[in-house]
Amino acid sequence: MLGDPLLILLSNDDGIHSEGLICLKEGLQKEHDVYIVAPEKERTCIGHAVTIHKPLRIKEISKDTYTTNGTPADCILLAVHKILPKRPDLIISGINKGPNMGQDVNYSGTVAAAKEGAFLGIPSMAVSIAAREGFYFNDAVLSIKRIISLADNRAIPYGEIFLNINIPNMPYNRIKGFMVTRLGKRLYNDIIIERTDPRGKKYYWIGGNGDRYEDMEGTDFSAIAHGFVSITPLVLDTTADCNYIDVLKKILRRVL
Repeated sequence: MLGDPLLILLSNDDGIHSEGLICLKEGLQKEHDVYIVAPEKERTCIGHAVTIHKPLRIKEISKDTYTTNGTPADCILLAVHKILPKRPDLIISGINKGPNMGQDVNYSGTVAAAKEGAFLGIPSMAVSIAAREGFYFNDAVLSIKRIISLADNRAIPYGEIFLNINIPNMPYNRIKGFMVTRLGKRLYNDIIIERTDPRGKKYYWIGGNGDRYEDMEGTDFSAIAHGFVSITPLVLDTTADCNYIDVLKKILRRVL
């Protein structure tokens, strides 16, 4: 992979018109063959949903840029099996507007697109910028290009592992470096917001303030707080560790 032009597939969950997606394509296409296959509208927090109850449609927006009415995971499946001329060398999902750290990775459509790429045996990464507004997208692209330039088939894995990358929202020359991290723990409060409509009936928003987190060294939250790009390797095998398997075997050793 090192030094050679790559066929790169881009997707996201913010939708085809997201500034982060457009900046990423513009930043990579001078050195690589870049395709976009992204949802036609925002699909934030859709997780790893795959559409099986309605037909999916593909629309060509411009050269090498397509949109679908499906989810981020759908986009990866359609791109690999129906749109691209060959399997991509690399899948990048992002740049997401806002971080995807801690438990958020389980809800994120951005992370799900990269995970789908890993399911297909393709080196994949999800990329998010740690901000809610005033995004430094072009600077974030420089971090991504640096990761690609340093990486080979061992550093950007495929199969059982994919990368979840979060980038501080600051000029590239202020970033302190890369830090390999583990997932931290976000602290949620007011998750369910109750309101009353004009007819007096209650309705609910799932949301609330999720900006607090446990301050633990070595986590994605800590890396971002200290000005580092957080790179977290995530695995497809979510089986609990072997020690707990042994505990369960002892508890459930009887045969019914």
